[in-house]
Amino acid sequence: MTAVQLPPVAPEVTATLVEDLSPRLRKRLDATVTKLGARPTHRDGGTVTIAVDDETELRLHAPGGVVATVDAITCGCLLAPACVHRAAAACAAPTADPAPEPADRPSRAVPEPASATDPGSASSPEMAGPAQRAAADALWSAGAAVLEAGVDGAGAVTQSTLLRAAHTARLRHLPRAAGAALSVVTLLRAARAGDPSYRTADLVTALAELLGTAHRVGTASGAELAAVRGAARRPYSPGGSLRLYGLFTEPVVTDSGHGGVRTWVAGSDGRLCTVGDVAPGGVGRALGVADRAVRLGDSALTHRELGRAGLAVSGATVSPDGRLGAGKGVKAVTARGAAWTEPPLAALWETPPSEQAARALRSASRYADPDGGGSDLLFLDVELLGAVRESGGTCLLARCEGGMWVRLTVADDDPALAHRDNLMLLAAAPGTRLRIIGRLVPALHPRLTLLACSHPTGEGTIDLGLDRLRRADLPDPAAPVHLAPLQPEGSGAHSPLYLLERRVEQTVPAGRAALGMLGDVTAETRRMRRAGLPTAAGLLTALCTSAAQRDRDLFGRLLPADTDGFATYWLAAARYTADVAESLCAAAWEPTQAR
Repeated sequence: MTAVQLPPVAPEVTATLVEDLSPRLRKRLDATVTKLGARPTHRDGGTVTIAVDDETELRLHAPGGVVATVDAITCGCLLAPACVHRAAAACAAPTADPAPEPADRPSRAVPEPASATDPGSASSPEMAGPAQRAAADALWSAGAAVLEAGVDGAGAVTQSTLLRAAHTARLRHLPRAAGAALSVVTLLRAARAGDPSYRTADLVTALAELLGTAHRVGTASGAELAAVRGAARRPYSPGGSLRLYGLFTEPVVTDSGHGGVRTWVAGSDGRLCTVGDVAPGGVGRALGVADRAVRLGDSALTHRELGRAGLAVSGATVSPDGRLGAGKGVKAVTARGAAWTEPPLAALWETPPSEQAARALRSASRYADPDGGGSDLLFLDVELLGAVRESGGTCLLARCEGGMWVRLTVADDDPALAHRDNLMLLAAAPGTRLRIIGRLVPALHPRLTLLACSHPTGEGTIDLGLDRLRRADLPDPAAPVHLAPLQPEGSGAHSPLYLLERRVEQTVPAGRAALGMLGDVTAETRRMRRAGLPTAAGLLTALCTSAAQRDRDLFGRLLPADTDGFATYWLAAARYTADVAESLCAAAWEPTQAR
């Protein structure tokens, strides 16, 4: 049998199977998960079979694509159904996205009724009910347990607690917090499996989102509470009739093996929208889909063509983040596009870079409202200066309005895509003036991933991930520009904020105890205070003190650690470093930072 991917399993199924195990079997669970991951599997329709050994098979039945019930996982061993294999299979499989709410249920959360005996309970629809607060408390406790144990100790049992809390939160109409918990589980599994795409910073963000959202459920009210609860489904609202103008098309390749494209268009009012086509298939699919017809009404335009043409759409539906729906009532016909130098597109380049960066930063924030909308794209007129080497590789340096230096990097290093080759060709043509579109990279200096540009000859545009420039397309290079050494990267370039950031990150792999053994941090706090970061210094002291603190009882025995207190300090430090880093990024784009 050949290996095939296991079908996704509903969170509540995994949680139930783990909860039903005896304490003895729970101790064997992680080892069994690892063992099953190495066993051969095969698929027959909606059923995936795992060969537990030469005589025993385990089956996951997913007729609808998802293992939705406990009984859908069966095992042929003598201890079944009380065996460890069923729970291990569920833990080894991907976590399924939550099922959508019934169509007749409002997508906006309905608060739980107030309890007459609880003086702190909700007394109006604008406050969270006791059941929601209880669900949020369970999520907080589960997230704090992950911080206590770290990745190394957060095995299948800890993950199942998170999955149970996520399921309960979804039933209590807290989809944002539930989604954060599922993200933490997915990242924990990636970290423990040695997935090369895993980044500790991603798990830091997911944990901080989980803990922060769970905490805010009990304190927020009104519009803030609605944002904290989130939306169970991505709503598409009627957009009426739209006149759209194509901007560019970018390939989309995800770490999960999905591939496709996203075409960006702008309305007559300058609002940005996207038309996407992403599905399992990786980079090969991304390259192929670019030349397929757009799934929008009866339009015959391909994605590449739409990026340079126009559409007239009636019956349009648009999500809060600008995605255009492709429902049956949508009608679209091809219309004339507009050059980047013509209205309405030309207006996108007229906004000062600092204002564009501030808008993009709000959209790219690690803790932005999921339904806040907005775009992280910037539209700049630049003069290319040439290639410069950095610790992470080579980037293209350009000068934009006010003499500001901007670093331009590739959006994807996959050699099948054109990003890297195009950037290197452009780097060989210093003095070239281009109109570009890039995605903001939050950093202590102006930085973008380069997505599209005007053609160096002045005719048309280039989708830098899909179209390939040739040397013949480039003008004769101007006199070389001296780029070494680079000028300062802005006021925050040498900020000691990283001293706190690295302590926040160090907690995640090995847990609270590892941070508590790091020793004296006086030198680090002194450096931060000298740099004008007294709050960061105080947070670092409190975080490390909380990590090392273990009280004893009258007999000298260690008392349980204060996991809630440590989680509170860690969350404060994580959110503070993110906020300061974003402030420094915004400051780097201000005109006073011109190079």
